[in-house]
Formats: sequence, structure tokens, C-alpha cells
Amino acid sequence: QLQAYGGGLVQVGDSLRLSCAASGRTGNSRLMLMGWFRQAPGKEREFVAGISRSGRRIEYGESVKGRSTISRDTLKNTVFLEMNSAKPEDTAVYYCALDTTARVEPSTLPDAYEYWGQGTQVTVSS
Repeated sequence: QLQAYGGGLVQVGDSLRLSCAASGRTGNSRLMLMGWFRQAPGKEREFVAGISRSGRRIEYGESVKGRSTISRDTLKNTVFLEMNSAKPEDTAVYYCALDTTARVEPSTLPDAYEYWGQGTQVTVSS
């Protein structure tokens, strides 16, 4: 099970921090590549960021690159997403996901991830 939390209502320009904790069958997430995606109403699911098992390989989506940081705490089976300078277009449901394959580089494709959290809503208000 993946539990994402930390969403809510923020103002334009604010920072936000999302967390995703793995438990149960996904409790060995320290062994897995993890990613964040988001989906706005009427739009396709969009890659936000991904982090390798070691934490040394990181990828960001173009729309958040330069103002977001993904990190992980392997001891706590938790991955974090920090985003600065929030924009209205960041409004979406944010999902964390696990890639259980032996992939080394985070994939930007949703189909590469096997387990998904329930999502947490982020709304950026102007």
C-alpha cells in the first residue's frame, strides 16, 4: 500500500511538500524505484519526478524542473516531493508510484510503475 499525503490548498508562489509512505506488500520500497505523477481534470497523467533505489538517479518532468526536489528516506520507506513557486497549473491530483523492475533510470511513463497510491489533491489558488 502506498499512502500519499501533504496536499491541500496553497497560494501561487508558495511551497508544498508531499510525502508517500509504503507499507504492506510495497513495504520493501527501499528496493524499488519510486516516482511522482500528477493528473489534472481532463488531462493525461503527467510525470513529475522519479528517484532510483539508491537515490543517485533522479529525473524531473519539464514542467517542474528547477523548482522541485524529490528525495527518499529508505529507512522509513518514504519518498518526498518538494515544490517551490507553485503555479495554478500545478493544480492536480498527485500520485506516488513504485517501479518494481530492475530499471536503473526512473521512467517517465506511467505504465512502468506497478503500484500506485490513492493520490492527494493539490490546489494552487491565485
